[in-house]
Amino acid sequence: MDSNTKPPLALELDNLRAIKLLGKGAMGTVFLVHDNSLHPFALKVVEKSSLHHSLRRARHEISILSRLQNHPFLSSLLGSSENQEIICWAIPYCPGGDLNVLRYRQADHVFSPAVIRFYLAEIICALEHLHRQGIVYRDLKPENILVQQSGHVTLTDFDLSRTLTPRNSSALQSFSDPEEEPQLKKKGFNNNKKGLKKAKSARVSPVSRRNPIEFSSNERSNSFVGTEEYMAPEIITGAGHEYAVDWWALGVLCYEMLYGRTPFKGKNRKETFHKILAMQPEFIGKPDSLTDLIGKLLEKDPTRRLGYRRGASEIKEHEFFRGLKWELLTEVLRPPFLPSRDETEITEELGKGGIDITEYFQKLKVPPSPLRSPSLDDYEHSISLTEF
Repeated sequence: MDSNTKPPLALELDNLRAIKLLGKGAMGTVFLVHDNSLHPFALKVVEKSSLHHSLRRARHEISILSRLQNHPFLSSLLGSSENQEIICWAIPYCPGGDLNVLRYRQADHVFSPAVIRFYLAEIICALEHLHRQGIVYRDLKPENILVQQSGHVTLTDFDLSRTLTPRNSSALQSFSDPEEEPQLKKKGFNNNKKGLKKAKSARVSPVSRRNPIEFSSNERSNSFVGTEEYMAPEIITGAGHEYAVDWWALGVLCYEMLYGRTPFKGKNRKETFHKILAMQPEFIGKPDSLTDLIGKLLEKDPTRRLGYRRGASEIKEHEFFRGLKWELLTEVLRPPFLPSRDETEITEELGKGGIDITEYFQKLKVPPSPLRSPSLDDYEHSISLTEF
């Protein structure tokens, strides 16, 4: 954290008023909130009566977020608080929703190569910063890529991220995950009004695996963790993994942005894992620099995968990004899509003046429903696309 960065605030729970319910699920509840000192922000809340692993993940995410101040494409911790009933933390609010909903707004549910180039560039910069901090993200997918009011993207949800520390070449240091039991976590959305449907993605929590393969001088994890369709082969086999799993997930994400589907999805979990381990991605039409990039990111051997040896630098040098001025990404004033003005105007949906957060959990004692992505009505995209 640099000297110009303000430390996270200790939020005053008594001053927090929820304006809108953004999402609700097994891992917690997300509100749009304001108080007397901050602009509206997203507040993630976990009840202390929930499963123990939820609390551990909550504290872990707060710890990770506290290290990510002042990066243009990463969520940061605005503040945190807890009492006897809940633990909560505030992050910047992104009115544009997530990248998956944005993709479904397109005529063919896909992005053009120019739009893919823009978003991939910002995501690569975000992952590069995480890796330099010693953090493996491990949950890259469209639902975790949010669109800011400016139209630029930000990565969110760091509860599956892990910090890897250096190890000597002869022995693997111990790697601590906040839980050792497997847990399946569902995320997705279904908006029948707009005809929008997406199969829920299964998110697998950490479980220790042992069948190590030889990596470089960095520590690796043996945890079985991630979202099924985005999991790298080395996670599935339990061979041990490190930063290259994020580059694999980037390849899956890029394929989905181009074709509207992930490359290895099967009828069930077993078939999906088989395809990840044994099949090559199928490309349509004439090969080009974009399909070449995807193919090199989806290399099954992590030591041969683009980005393994020199990280983001290797990927930035790929032909697909030729001519892109990386240092000027944040200067782009007209990204491909912008949230509508209506969405950036805050409306009260939980009662006049909002609702007290603690009161909400005291009165509402019902099983949580799956987290969902924002509705397609939540934002609109600009009519003309800027080639980037």
